[in-house]
Amino acid sequence: MTHQGTVEIIDVSARDGLQNESQLFSTEEKLELIGHALDAGAKRLEVASFAHPKYVPQMADAEAVIEGLPNRDDVEYIGLVMNARGLDRALKTKLDEVGLVCVATDSFAMKNQNQTRDQSVEMAYELIKRAKSEGLNANVTIGASFGCPFEGEVSAEAVVKMAVRLAEAGPREISLADTIGVANPWQVKALISALRAELPSIPLRGHFHNTRNTGLANAAAAVESGVGSLDVSIGGIGGCPFAPAATGNVPSEDLVYMLERGGFDTGMNLDRLIQASQWLTKKMNKDLPGMLGRAGGFPKPDNKLDPAAA
Repeated sequence: MTHQGTVEIIDVSARDGLQNESQLFSTEEKLELIGHALDAGAKRLEVASFAHPKYVPQMADAEAVIEGLPNRDDVEYIGLVMNARGLDRALKTKLDEVGLVCVATDSFAMKNQNQTRDQSVEMAYELIKRAKSEGLNANVTIGASFGCPFEGEVSAEAVVKMAVRLAEAGPREISLADTIGVANPWQVKALISALRAELPSIPLRGHFHNTRNTGLANAAAAVESGVGSLDVSIGGIGGCPFAPAATGNVPSEDLVYMLERGGFDTGMNLDRLIQASQWLTKKMNKDLPGMLGRAGGFPKPDNKLDPAAA
């Protein structure tokens, strides 16, 4: 099989994966979940959010989770920061990187972080600069890049304008988030093409939700368009607590299966991801959206069978 290149897999199970789940995980259970992702080969993980626990109770123990993380030189840990206070908290931890968020519409930005779209951009811009001055890497996500639960369609022009401003702060990468899972592959390709025309060199990252069963297709379209990093969660858990019915990240195991079968190197161990998904299914006592946890990987030949009988 022709080698197609490398795609970086960013595990967000412990943050975006858990934040919308009603079952609260203890600090120890979160660390166990992160441990499964590390065992499967994850080298960059979003492990916590510094959101106010009143609004996102699952993230109330952010500092404790970070304190309990294994110290590994080959792994980078990311914490999501929503405002200056969140960055203050992050700077007191051993995180390697912070993720900032702005939102492509005023209505959703107000729901998500009590700011207008433009205010969210300027906030992210300033916090990227500050984080970098303090020695932390910083990335930024443009939420609702492909559609808004309150305002509907989001123009590519609006997202590109936001990205151009954010790029001036020098983030590690800009992530395009399909926060409510409404994108389609052709829209993904069109938006990335528009961004590349204005920002030819900045790294792009994809964050897709499988709410309407298009997450894998959109991830494939992003990779075909040159996106080098994709967010995933074990079993496909997750969603956004501030958007109606915004369920389901792209499942780690399903995406890795698709990419590896297509000739891409992800650095992930599919068998261990499947085991992690099965562990999480038992832990949550419910079926998870991911398919590989149930179906398994590509079937292995049974050498006991007589080929002549086939």
